[in-house]
Amino acid sequence: MSSFQTLLETSLKTYCEERFVQPEQLTDRQWYQFIAEVSQQAVLQSFPHNPPLVSTRKVNYLSMEFLIGRLLGNNLMNLGVYDQVQQLLAKCGKNLVDILEQERDPSLGNGGLGRLAACYLDSMASLSQAAVGYGLHYQYGLFKQLIGYHGEQLERGDAWNRDFYPQQYHRADLQQKVGFGGQVVHLQDDKYQWQPEWEIFGEAFDLPVVGYKGVQQPLRLWQGYSETDFDFAVFNDGDYLHAESRVIDASKLTKVLYPNDNHQEGKALRLMQQYFHCACSIADILRQHLAQGRSLEQLPEFEVIQLNDTHPAIAIPELMRVLLDQYELSWEKAWSICSKTFAYTNHTLLPEALEQWDQTLVAKLLPRHIIIIERINNELHHLVKAEFNEDEFAQAWYETAVLMDNRVRMANLCVVGSFAVNGVAQIHSDLVVSDLFPAYARLFKGRFHNVTNGVTPRRWIRQANPALSALLDQHVKGDWTKDLELLRQIEPLAKDPQFQRAYQAIKQQNKQALAQVIEQEIGLKVNGEAIFDIQIKRFHEYKRQQLNLLNIIATYQEIKANPEQAVVPRLFVFAGKAAPGYFLAKQIIQAINNLAATINSDPDMQGKLQVAFLPDYRVSLAEKIIPAADVSEQISLAGKEASGTGNMKLALNGAITIGTLDGANVEIAEFAGEENVVIFGHTVESVRELRANGYNPREYYEQDDVLRNAIDALTDGSFANGDQHRYDALVDNLINHDPFCTLADFASYRAAQQEIAKRYQNQTAWVESAILNTARLGAFSSDRSIRDYQTRIWKKA
Repeated sequence: MSSFQTLLETSLKTYCEERFVQPEQLTDRQWYQFIAEVSQQAVLQSFPHNPPLVSTRKVNYLSMEFLIGRLLGNNLMNLGVYDQVQQLLAKCGKNLVDILEQERDPSLGNGGLGRLAACYLDSMASLSQAAVGYGLHYQYGLFKQLIGYHGEQLERGDAWNRDFYPQQYHRADLQQKVGFGGQVVHLQDDKYQWQPEWEIFGEAFDLPVVGYKGVQQPLRLWQGYSETDFDFAVFNDGDYLHAESRVIDASKLTKVLYPNDNHQEGKALRLMQQYFHCACSIADILRQHLAQGRSLEQLPEFEVIQLNDTHPAIAIPELMRVLLDQYELSWEKAWSICSKTFAYTNHTLLPEALEQWDQTLVAKLLPRHIIIIERINNELHHLVKAEFNEDEFAQAWYETAVLMDNRVRMANLCVVGSFAVNGVAQIHSDLVVSDLFPAYARLFKGRFHNVTNGVTPRRWIRQANPALSALLDQHVKGDWTKDLELLRQIEPLAKDPQFQRAYQAIKQQNKQALAQVIEQEIGLKVNGEAIFDIQIKRFHEYKRQQLNLLNIIATYQEIKANPEQAVVPRLFVFAGKAAPGYFLAKQIIQAINNLAATINSDPDMQGKLQVAFLPDYRVSLAEKIIPAADVSEQISLAGKEASGTGNMKLALNGAITIGTLDGANVEIAEFAGEENVVIFGHTVESVRELRANGYNPREYYEQDDVLRNAIDALTDGSFANGDQHRYDALVDNLINHDPFCTLADFASYRAAQQEIAKRYQNQTAWVESAILNTARLGAFSSDRSIRDYQTRIWKKA
């Protein structure tokens, strides 16, 4: 009997005796609590912690999001005890799959950025890369998405019961103090003393990240609190609200992920949240480093701080503050340490997504940091002056300055303060150098790199698609779960009729399972034989859900006009959230839901066309959608999606990509073979040319009858119970502005969708393409991404 089996059985006996019940009498919730507790014991007892450092530095991964999903099933799988737990439950008349449904997704992230961070933690643990993930212990996460009576997105607090989550443990021994506001006293030269107006404490909660046959290492989450309940003196004077203000400020910081920042209070809270995260993390990194008996000068030799986008950028001046003010290093020595310790991952080319903070706000909340940032900016000015001639300087300085027009440009701060900057797909990394930071690329030669994103096969094939995993186990020699490139072994089977039937049967089984989810979630019975066409991602104009919407309207109109015409049945599935303050994205969600209501209730569409919007998109829902997908919608405007990871998950599970040459789509087409994807639309180069010639979307509207009829259906009340003005803003944006060239790509997208329908009718060829997508895309494992980080960025300085 294995040690885990012994632990499992003895613990079950104790658990039941304490509750005076037999195992068969335990509820599903009790089983979940029990298995979570036992797996936690197993992790802490048998799994080693971070390994000793060898060829790479310890990675401190700073991210404001970690979309980790349900952990219990993943941990059981990586521990290698999934089958043992399943067998024990079967003896008691229970199914492990049902027990795992008791777990809530921890609300610690938003979308792709947070899910990527979670995949990377999994891979670092699986590869025994020493690492700690640093995030925030949100109470409500982003929000729980509901759909209202008129199809509109509603936001509700997503309380995931963080205080009672059985997979975590409270690190009472770790506590940090974080200051805000106040004043700064200049002592002499580079020496300053910050006297904060108020202080908040951070306490740590660790979620163990269990690697696949690797190690366990912590995701350390900080939660804000105040040591004082309230000010008794002020309370006794009758000002209760003021007495509570500091306590409220402390608890607000980790209440919600990314509060609305379209008002001044939201902006201040968000900046405070980011600084709180960074201050706690920097203090903890230095504590661990110094506890090893190492000097501050050795920090870059043993530690790297990876900034996941710009949200943790304030960590750079924070480390400088600590080195200058607490350890009294000179500016030169402090900067030498700091600039060799940070690395920055850029995730966007969108100007509005490159964070900028009002300089006055930063000075008010973080007065010491703004002094440091001003010094960094001044030092940079000398470098730019020396590198660029008089004719070039003005433009170069406009591109590179950290402070410009009373704004603190956080992406610029990241580039200046890091020894390495990387994009997340080859086309994106090229554009970072050529379009986003060309002056920096000249100034800091050798600083820019590419590391194409990846996804963990443990979560996105092994756990999400167990039937496909079992088929792969039968035909792949070696452990493909840890070496995804081994899937190349099934490439010769793509034409094998027996393997095709087995692969196709699994896809159909997964489609039936998703059909049940759709019926349970929104009450829609769907045609399980239809093409399952999937677009699952955050709602944003650049991701172009509106392009998909217009095509569905046009398809609906075509079927209505030609009821006798043969149609390849299609189910369009959407899932994703819009930021609460993003009005146009929310309009697109409402339009999709209104269109779905019309189409799904129209008897003429029966067996031909359906639309499903699944609310509250999350990791556990993605695990049910992705294995069922026939078509993967990756239709962002070329040059706008940094990489994407949903495209990788869907393709690895046998979905055919319909997409632009954007982000990782380019590499997916290269690896899978262009004949096994469907590419459409403008390229980065042709988008530039289109805009240079004065892009006028109204011309496309006026010249294309199909497009015009689709847009007009949004204005005549057809999908809004006669309300002709519900979508005025969306329609005006498309016809008169269209910043992401939706109308310019419409005709090409329609043709690509028709190509999809044509290919699907030849099921033998379709299944062959699906198999080749699974076989050839092993390079998109997050294990490969982490190895790239190790060799290109994290290697010892």
